[in-house]
Amino acid sequence: MIAPEIGERLAHVGPGTPMGDLLRRYWHPIAAAPELDQDPVRPVRLLGEDLTLFRSETGALGLVGDRCAHRGISLAYGIPQENGLRCAYHGWTYNTQGQVVDMPFEPTCLPLRITAYPVQELGGLIFAYLGPAPAPLLPRWDALARDDRTRRIEFTPLPCNWLQCVENAMDPLHVEFLHGQYAVYFNKRRGKTSKFTPRRHLKIEFDPFRFGIFKRRLLEGQSEDTYEWQVGHPLLFPNILALPTEDHFLLGYRVPVDDTHTMNISYYAVRPEAAKPTDEPLALAYDPLTYDEIGRIEGTDVGRQDEMAFVAQGPITDRTRWHPATSDKGVNFLHRMLLENIERVERGEDPVGVVRDWEENEPMIQIDPGVHAGGWMATFAGTDYFRRWVEDDGMRRAKL
Repeated sequence: MIAPEIGERLAHVGPGTPMGDLLRRYWHPIAAAPELDQDPVRPVRLLGEDLTLFRSETGALGLVGDRCAHRGISLAYGIPQENGLRCAYHGWTYNTQGQVVDMPFEPTCLPLRITAYPVQELGGLIFAYLGPAPAPLLPRWDALARDDRTRRIEFTPLPCNWLQCVENAMDPLHVEFLHGQYAVYFNKRRGKTSKFTPRRHLKIEFDPFRFGIFKRRLLEGQSEDTYEWQVGHPLLFPNILALPTEDHFLLGYRVPVDDTHTMNISYYAVRPEAAKPTDEPLALAYDPLTYDEIGRIEGTDVGRQDEMAFVAQGPITDRTRWHPATSDKGVNFLHRMLLENIERVERGEDPVGVVRDWEENEPMIQIDPGVHAGGWMATFAGTDYFRRWVEDDGMRRAKL
């Protein structure tokens, strides 16, 4: 079991909580840029805070509190102006710093300011920083910063705590069972044949590095010089799975909405040689969970099986009832690293992965080493099934 106080320290993300203070030292994606073309004002919830994202008539991005300081109406009904966001009720207008810049009918503007946070756009995503000043640099991961990739972004809201999603990324052995045996069972009951045949894991290891944790595995039939055992692929601390494949590079953001909700954002940067002539430069998909007739999540593909495992533990998993085993080595490593970095923040230090050096951040931070023989794709007997999953309805791609 895990002590109750440790579970509490790890799970809660609201203002003033230990984990909330740690997570506020990082930039988090809150929307895709094309969403603001559809509607330039959007309500946002992040780390337990209700906020309003907007784009002014001059193109400036703002993220401010959810309520007007005058009479408390939601700013999600606001009207973009050249100088900010105008409240729909009485016209008070807020700039991107949350400062009131116009009060119709009043002889002068009162010196009022509502909550406001920095926002930036990169690679088609809009990121927010909710921590103390000075804000660190928004990391220019190569998958985001490169201009030669076709991008697909998929949003799935999940009714569970963010950490359950990240723990899954530090648990290599689940591939054999969740994506292997369960997938076979699930498909058989629907008259289908599963072609997903994972190899057995022989060894797993986890190594800290500048931006997080590399996870390594050795599979049955592999030699120890395989790339997946020598290097592996990273979890970008604290909540981003970085996964290279033959066709694309995936950044899997597990964005903490609040204690019991997560936005799962899958960002696919498709390699130029794998892109189709019909692909749009940036495509969005909204992919809510689907349930069977008795309320179970439909584990129709690899991504959905993972999301099923996240949510099936409950809104916040009760870690006091766990019985951690040898296979949980990576999860234990993640917990220790999170607790250590909470302590770093409490001492006034930057946690792991925070970027403040412009030279380190430019032109981009390389995390895409390419796919080497014997790499992640070798977890499965062949790549044909996975490639079809990327190219067909398994991607669940949709247009706005």
